[in-house]
Amino acid sequence: MRFLHTADWHIGKRLHDFDLIEDQKAAYQQMIQIAEEEKVDAIVIAGDLYDRALASEESVQTLNGMLEDLNLKRHWPVLAISGNHDSAIRLETGTPWYQATHFYLHTKLAQAFDPVTIGDTQFFLLPYFEPVDARLYFDRDDIHTVQAAMEAIVAEMQTHFEAGKQHVLVAHFFAAGSSHSDSETKIEVGGLNAVPVDLMACFDYVALGHLHNRDALHEDRVRYSGSPLKFSVSEKDQTKGVWIVDTNPFAIHFRAITPIHDVVELTNNFKTLIDPAFYQDINRNDFIAVTLTDVDVIPNVMQELRQIYPHIIELHRQQALTVDAPTEGVQRRQLAPMTLLTDYFEAVTGHALDDQQQKWAEQSLQKLQHHDTEA
Repeated sequence: MRFLHTADWHIGKRLHDFDLIEDQKAAYQQMIQIAEEEKVDAIVIAGDLYDRALASEESVQTLNGMLEDLNLKRHWPVLAISGNHDSAIRLETGTPWYQATHFYLHTKLAQAFDPVTIGDTQFFLLPYFEPVDARLYFDRDDIHTVQAAMEAIVAEMQTHFEAGKQHVLVAHFFAAGSSHSDSETKIEVGGLNAVPVDLMACFDYVALGHLHNRDALHEDRVRYSGSPLKFSVSEKDQTKGVWIVDTNPFAIHFRAITPIHDVVELTNNFKTLIDPAFYQDINRNDFIAVTLTDVDVIPNVMQELRQIYPHIIELHRQQALTVDAPTEGVQRRQLAPMTLLTDYFEAVTGHALDDQQQKWAEQSLQKLQHHDTEA
C-alpha cells in the first residue's frame, strides 16, 4: 500500500504575534493535492495535531474541518495519534464511533497493541506517553525511562505481528541521534528519554512526529515528517512537506510544501533596509527576522521597519548600542517617553517590544500622565 506520512500540524500556533491559521489551511490544501496526485491509500498523522492542550475554538473548528475533509469527504483512512502538545482526553472524544469511517485516533498506550490493518500493512499507533504510563500498564516497577518502556512496548507489539504483513509504527518521541530546532518542546532529559533507533528495527517503517525537521534523523526506515510549516527562525533553511511511503516493495520519497509566508532573515543597516533598491526583490510579506548592524540609537525603529516589512517576527542588534557620552542626556531628554522606553528595552534585551508589550506600555504611560494631570 501507499500512505502519506505527516505530523506536527500544531493547529492554533502563533509565530510571535502572528496567527498561522490561514498559513496552516494553505499548507493543508497543498497536502491534499499531493495525496491525490500520489494516489495514496491512507493518511498517517504522527501527533501534535494541536499546538496546545486547551485549543481555541477556532483551532478546534479548523482541525475538525480538515479531518472531516480527509475522512468523510475524500474517504481516506486516517491513522493518527496524540502528541505531547495535545490533550489526549480531549482529542479522544468520539473515538468509539470514528472507526466506522476508518478514522483511527489513538490517545492511550493500551490502544497501541491493537494494530490497524489496511491492505498488506499492520499499523501500530503509539501515542505520546510518559514512563509512568508504561509502568502502570505492564505493572513493572523497573520502568523509569522511555527507552525501558519502549523495550517492553515493542516486545508486546511483536506478539501481534501477523506473518506476511508489513509492520509500521506510528509514534511521537525523540529518537536517539536526532537534533532539535528552536520551535520544539524538549521531551527528553539528559538523554534518558531518547529512544535508540535499533529498538525499532523489527518494523518495516517508523513514522515519527515531534521534531519539525525532516532531516533531524538520518535513517532509511525511521523518519520524521517534519512540520508542514516553519515555526521558528531556526527552521528558515528547512524544506517542509510530507513523505510518501510504499510498503511493498519499500520505497519512500518526499514532496515539498510551499508556504504562503516564508521565514527569512535579513542582516543589514537601517538605511539599507529601508532603501527601495534593497527591498524591491524581497517578498516583504514573508515572516522576517531582522538583525541590525547599526550601533546607534534609531528612534521608533520597529515602527519604521514595519512600514516596509509588516510581518517582522524578531529584531536584534548585531552589536551593542553606543551613545556619545557628552550628549547622551540632552539627546535622550528630547525623545518622547515611549521612544525612550522602546530604545531602553531594546538595548537591555536585544529585541524590540512586541505588540502586546507595546500596548501595555502605552496604557501604563497614559495612566501615569493622567495621574500627573490630576495631581
